[in-house]
Amino acid sequence: MSPYQNLHGVNKTMTTEFILLGFSGGQGVQILLLLLFLVIYMLTISGNLLIILLIVSDQHLHTPMYYFLGNLSCLETFYSSVILPRMLYSLLTGDRSISLIGCITQFYIFGILVTTECFLLAAMSFDRYLAICKPLHYTNYMNDKLCIQLAVGSWLGGGLAITITISFMSQLVFCGMNEIDHFFCDFGPVINLSCSNTRIIGTLVFIMSFLCAFPPFLLTWVSYVCIITSVLRVPSTSGRQKAFSTCSSHLVVVTVFYGTLIIVYVVPKTSTLRELNKVFSLLYTMLTPLVNPLVYSLRNKDVQEALKKIPSKLAFLTGIRNPQLLI
Repeated sequence: MSPYQNLHGVNKTMTTEFILLGFSGGQGVQILLLLLFLVIYMLTISGNLLIILLIVSDQHLHTPMYYFLGNLSCLETFYSSVILPRMLYSLLTGDRSISLIGCITQFYIFGILVTTECFLLAAMSFDRYLAICKPLHYTNYMNDKLCIQLAVGSWLGGGLAITITISFMSQLVFCGMNEIDHFFCDFGPVINLSCSNTRIIGTLVFIMSFLCAFPPFLLTWVSYVCIITSVLRVPSTSGRQKAFSTCSSHLVVVTVFYGTLIIVYVVPKTSTLRELNKVFSLLYTMLTPLVNPLVYSLRNKDVQEALKKIPSKLAFLTGIRNPQLLI
């Protein structure tokens, strides 16, 4: 701690450490939350790592769609690991403190990953639109070069947007209260504790959030509307139902992801929205990384075929002649 004189000439103590309040409740509630979030984290990591392993190891999955899915699984593995282990540690030990540098670093890494996902989901929906609505021209449009450009562009766009935000955020001075009413270092709850004038950075983040979330959301929706319209023309009833089920589940997940991001970062805060902020944050930080491997990958026929090949591959690597012994 060191003294700081604000704009009104009042001496205050600079904050170098924050307290993440997390979720309230007694010891029984904290233990229940610990077990719940531990299961969520283990399922999220194992599901996404399985998808990455399958895509890397199976030649049949070396296509643009699975290239994007591999990137998505990497993103969700990383940003779940940015938030959940720290939360689990707090629930286990009761230590909710985090340094100022640690807090800003957590937001920086998380911000890059979640913003990149906004762009990547739009790229994935565009890929599916070309594959289903323009099948004859798909290989001409979605070649390796464009595929890599879309993925790299998503990462660069996410990194640039959050780096600009952090450059302004690092100039803020924090003093007085140090309790963050959240389970991780999110932008709004953190800058609310700043003694500096936050009008400029608040406006900047509003614009950045709008540009990074709303246009990709609209592109994704338009793509899926076109896809569903095309699917409804499929003559086979069973094929139409299966395709419609897949597309609708994709659309529900992306709507939850983009919708909660827009509510948290773009929609003006009312007292009700502030109270529900942590609930909305749970949806895009924990729910979507948990269900995305199932919704996007594990239901796919190609992935299911790749899963069936795992025992024989393990048998080959370990020298076991009967692959059934590994099941």
